[in-house]
Amino acid sequence: MNKVLLIIQREYFTRVRKKSFIIMIFVVPLLILAMGGVIALVAKNSNELSDKQVVKVIDESGLFAGKFKDQKNLKFETTKQSLADLKADLKKDENLSALQVPADYTKKDAINIFSKKKPGITLTEKIEGQMNDIALNNGMLKNHIDTALLHSIKSNLSLNTVEITETGDNKTSLGANIAVGIACAILIYLALFIYGAQVMRGVIEEKTSRIIEVIISSVKPFQLMLGKIIGVGLVGLTQFSAWIILSIISTKILGHSLSSSPGGIMSSLAVLQTIPFGKVLGCFVFYFLAGYLLYSALFAAVGSAVDSETETQQFMFPITMPLLFTYLLSVSILFRAPDSPLAVWLSIIPFTSPVAMMLRMPFGVPDWQLYLSMALLIIGFLFTTYVAARIYRVGILMYGKKASYKELVKWFFYKE
Repeated sequence: MNKVLLIIQREYFTRVRKKSFIIMIFVVPLLILAMGGVIALVAKNSNELSDKQVVKVIDESGLFAGKFKDQKNLKFETTKQSLADLKADLKKDENLSALQVPADYTKKDAINIFSKKKPGITLTEKIEGQMNDIALNNGMLKNHIDTALLHSIKSNLSLNTVEITETGDNKTSLGANIAVGIACAILIYLALFIYGAQVMRGVIEEKTSRIIEVIISSVKPFQLMLGKIIGVGLVGLTQFSAWIILSIISTKILGHSLSSSPGGIMSSLAVLQTIPFGKVLGCFVFYFLAGYLLYSALFAAVGSAVDSETETQQFMFPITMPLLFTYLLSVSILFRAPDSPLAVWLSIIPFTSPVAMMLRMPFGVPDWQLYLSMALLIIGFLFTTYVAARIYRVGILMYGKKASYKELVKWFFYKE
């Protein structure tokens, strides 16, 4: 046990003392805050056109002419010119477009917009929105429906989500749940890859430099592998703890400085307070550690089986495929249905649960599913550690021989 502790201490302090480690502790929270500000700024201006656009409307139907409303950086002009005449002007001006509305505009793909460069989605959405409103008003007038009365009684309703708990009703925010869930899934995914790869690189470096032959003379291969895994894991935990503390402090300072100026940022901070961050944070630490231990054991086995990083590709893909598959599903599909059967099963299976469960946590997860997921993840960690240790003990002293899956199976069944 003392030898394992010495290896843990060696691995931990070797990495913590590096200048890059200290820099990353302070740089990452600042980058997160800067990125959040940039995203908020981009989201605010995403519906605005960067350059002033002029749209020439060729209305062959006679229903849309003169009914388009100019907006910021967007101007509509009705013209009697033919499309053939306009094309010469379009070739000279990138900010000029021509909207052709035929008489049978209701047919599929009948309406066209012409321009020198491909029009952006913001421009097309603004034109489509106005055309749909105009077409709707024309339809109501044609059927003798009072459009003014209809618009006066039109409501803009929104839903508040309220969770019923034993302690009372808690108002929640779907947008905040989605944001926190996706952020946790991304962080877990990146952490497992980054710190698992550090374990693998450390094993390869020690193997290629033949330092491993000296170390292995005084400790067992399993003790060496376990010490390296735990040491790097503690480095990751230290880094995450520092990031969380600094992020909380900076968020508090930001919230205090903006308390006198209500707006979108203050609303966002208030909404985030509806999420049970204590439970989410506790689960994040558990799934980071357990998921890291599960995957880093496999990364260590891969590192012991090769002589350079270029040889790791054939082994890395099968190991990381479940993690990558779950990550892609989480940021594209699963957040829309966090309680779907697919999301539930992915959050229980050990190789996919760290990412899938952290995505589901802000939405609320039944206790039995959470405990089952944790139990299976611990069992999965013990299993992968056992498998990796049997491969590691042989592979760590193998040089000059290109390993294959068949070879790894042989190493696993070698007797002590």
